Amino acid sequence: MRRLALALFAASAAWAGAAAPLAAQGLRIAMAGETTSADPHQYGLTPNTTLRGHLFNALTETAPDLSATPGLAARWERESDTSWLFHLRPGVTFHDGSAFTAEDVVASFCRTRNNDGEVTQSFSRYVRGFAKVETPDAMTVRIVTREPAPLLPSDLSNIAIIPRRLVPAGTLDFQANQQCGVTGSWPTAQDFNEGRASVGTGPYRFVSYTRGGAIELARFDGYWGPRPHWATVRLTPVTAAAPRLAGLLAGDHDLIEAPNTADLARLRSNAAVHVSASPTTRLIFLQFDTARSPSPFVQGGSGRNPLQDARVRQALSLAIDRKALAERVMDGVALPAAQFLPEGMAGTIPGLPVLPYDPGRARALLAEAGYPQGFALTFHATNNRYVNDARLAQAIVQYWQRIGVKAELDTMPSATFFTRRARREFSIAMGGWSADAAETLLFQQPWLMTTDASRGRGSSNYGGWSDPAFDGTLNRAIATMDPEARAGLLRESGSRALQEMPVVPIHFESATWASRRGFRYPGRVDQTTLAAEVLPE
Repeated sequence: MRRLALALFAASAAWAGAAAPLAAQGLRIAMAGETTSADPHQYGLTPNTTLRGHLFNALTETAPDLSATPGLAARWERESDTSWLFHLRPGVTFHDGSAFTAEDVVASFCRTRNNDGEVTQSFSRYVRGFAKVETPDAMTVRIVTREPAPLLPSDLSNIAIIPRRLVPAGTLDFQANQQCGVTGSWPTAQDFNEGRASVGTGPYRFVSYTRGGAIELARFDGYWGPRPHWATVRLTPVTAAAPRLAGLLAGDHDLIEAPNTADLARLRSNAAVHVSASPTTRLIFLQFDTARSPSPFVQGGSGRNPLQDARVRQALSLAIDRKALAERVMDGVALPAAQFLPEGMAGTIPGLPVLPYDPGRARALLAEAGYPQGFALTFHATNNRYVNDARLAQAIVQYWQRIGVKAELDTMPSATFFTRRARREFSIAMGGWSADAAETLLFQQPWLMTTDASRGRGSSNYGGWSDPAFDGTLNRAIATMDPEARAGLLRESGSRALQEMPVVPIHFESATWASRRGFRYPGRVDQTTLAAEVLPE
């Protein structure tokens, strides 16, 4: 299973132009999405993760095969099914010169749990399952979980470590209460955006952040890891593909994310440009409102909600030709999906074919469900977040129209879309998600489980699906430490979700980058763009 996962990620392809000496040690990156906040505990969007990866570290990092590797924790061991001991890396300092210790880890977990500006439990869900966080000494942290947490080392890669001094004064005790036993104001997103709290242990330090504008960073010469080549970095959101490419060709950017797929062939033949691509686990999917009836964007918001019927959801899936989408809309830069992660990862179902295209069967299912003439809906999607997202959404709407569904499309910038989706305003929404570990638990727990904020379950279940049979199987998987036994339970719960289809997988994106001569980026499975990994030629 691991060999199959490794083979997927080893398949990156690159095309090189001629090398040229660099005139300066500055790096200018054009990002495809907008970073919504410098707060590393606010929202788990990839543009936010990109900035977080420059400024901050976590206890663990994620390797190319999605396994957990040492970060600020040099090593760890599991003491029992619910107790883990993490030994911290010595000699690490923050950007302000203070030494990194176990107290900073506790402070970071406490702030993560007390971040009023957090969106949809992006990070607090990882710490809500902690019963205790103890510090046997200044360089050791013990985490005791309420239930077995087999993926805890991978989960911890998401929690940025900030200095203890940023949290309210007083004795810090994670298990004392929600506030960790202290009173006072916790750091706000504004504190991070204005730089007062943007103090990490990462390879770059904060210079300036402007929402919708350029982010300026400077190399941190006290970084504990390899010294980055680039002395300064500018991250600029350019959410339209054409201006991003124009800026690269004009010399305004050194590296751009996600060039238009239709331009890739031309770019690969240009000796002045280098193109890199990486297969990813980024699943593009559709999420249905199954909880409300009526639903706001189905049948004009009146009458019963057809999306509550599994046959209707299955029909909408059968109407979509995933192979044609991958070839014609995505220009081959996508892998049609059969399930929630590429086959070969823990919990995936072996030999499962791509989800079928059968418009005749789709019409029959609609008639069987009581909608022989179809029904009306509005589909909501981003137009600047995922590869060809607006084109993809338009094609999906056209497929639905062919089976008699009176579908309309409403696309919007990601900043607006994610805010509205978090308020559960939509009836059918496009989603995107990538794995932090090679296991389907990472998708099933936040996106498919019945929402339970106190346990960090179902935090992204915007459609409100609730299935006791699914929850029961997945709860057993969550508490199972044996990898093979857990994988078997995940296959069972995954089969249930694919049958009921509250979420419909479409495809897995491939990530692409283009750089001008003198710069080379190998690409990453998680689709982030990290300046420390951009190589000079």
